Amino acid sequence: MKLSLPLKTAAAAACSLLARAPSALAATGERTPLDLKPVSTGHSSASSGSGSLVRTFVGLAIVLAVIYGLYWVLKQVKASRAEKASGTGLAAVATLPLGTGRSLQVVRAGSDFVLLGVSEQGVTPIRSYSEREAYDAGLLDDDYATAAEPAAPRGGVLDELRRRTVRR
Repeated sequence: MKLSLPLKTAAAAACSLLARAPSALAATGERTPLDLKPVSTGHSSASSGSGSLVRTFVGLAIVLAVIYGLYWVLKQVKASRAEKASGTGLAAVATLPLGTGRSLQVVRAGSDFVLLGVSEQGVTPIRSYSEREAYDAGLLDDDYATAAEPAAPRGGVLDELRRRTVRR
């Protein structure tokens, strides 16, 4: 599997952060003495509050950047693994949803049309039609009528205009 440069960079950054985590946690273990003496630095309490507020926003920005980076990397990996449709032999012509997870679909396979039942359990072929039979049964729109019928004269210019503009 080939890895792209951004994916390699993100993996290296994640490994670097994970490698430093034990040493960072060891420095603040339970053996560190607790100093309870009041510290007077001369700074007002307002300045220390604004410093922690800036630190909070910077931390939030880093977390959001990491989340977005992971989203982008996962999206790239998914796109590289997804199979792309090729060829023009198969095409979905019509779909009729019947309920949650169930539908009827008409699929063109070469010059034949297959009526399929689709559910969570699988896909079941119901019936196969030729182009002419599918058009006569009303499974196809008028777009396929021109391919199914040889050049037969329609009614005239007005009928042709109606055929192209009327929605069904």
